[in-house]
Amino acid sequence: MGLYLRCVSLTVFFLLSSFSLSADPITFGVVPQQSAKKMAEKWQPLIDYISNFTGLDIEFKTAKDIPTFESDLAQGKYDLAYINPYHFVVFNESPGYRSLVHQKDKKIRGLIVVRKDSPIKKIDDLAGAEIAFPAPAAFAATIITSAHLRNNDIPFIPRYVNSHDSVYLAVQRNFFSAGGGIIRTLNTLPENVRKDLRVLWTSEGYTPHPIVTHPNMAEADRQAILNALIAVSNDTSKSLLLKNIGLSGFTASDDKDWDDVRALGIASLSRPHL
Repeated sequence: MGLYLRCVSLTVFFLLSSFSLSADPITFGVVPQQSAKKMAEKWQPLIDYISNFTGLDIEFKTAKDIPTFESDLAQGKYDLAYINPYHFVVFNESPGYRSLVHQKDKKIRGLIVVRKDSPIKKIDDLAGAEIAFPAPAAFAATIITSAHLRNNDIPFIPRYVNSHDSVYLAVQRNFFSAGGGIIRTLNTLPENVRKDLRVLWTSEGYTPHPIVTHPNMAEADRQAILNALIAVSNDTSKSLLLKNIGLSGFTASDDKDWDDVRALGIASLSRPHL
């Protein structure tokens, strides 16, 4: 009888252990382009929609800044993540994140902004200027914009301020002559900030930010989330959920879609960019 009870106890223990693991929420990490509070407000309605559509418990996550977010991705801490194209090229290699969707009918473009009343009228006028960027590995806002400056032999001093919003505010308040950003985050600024800024230069387009899944995610869960993202993209009554995050809709993606970014020859986060 004692042996029987021990076997039953072990069986119950393993069943409970399996239940507790499966009950863990799916973490959805979002690249911190803005403050955590603002991002949670913008993303939570979409995450709630995905959770209700799939029956999965999905939890919003972000990090205090982009370098911390990159460290979390490297360790595979997120089950789902919205990341920039450069991050995808790096973390597709290791730990092996897989693309699920990207914004449909859209290319991502880097831009350089100045104050509307700035005497800077052309890129050459930035020679020797201090320029604000979100982080060294921000794809369009930093890598593409700074590469354009270097390729045109325009010397500049990079300053990293942790988020896109911080870039725009720093330029508006005359802390820096110019800043790197992207159209989507510029367009989601409050009007009292955006009205003081002017786009000086815009880059060519690249495949935009993907939503990716951890390599260990169950295929059934991955497919369910994909179905939810396609459904919300096709439901005009839910357009506000996408507008909140500055997107118009999603399309299913393939890892090869980011070959245009791979062609830039960026191999790892350790590579110096500036």
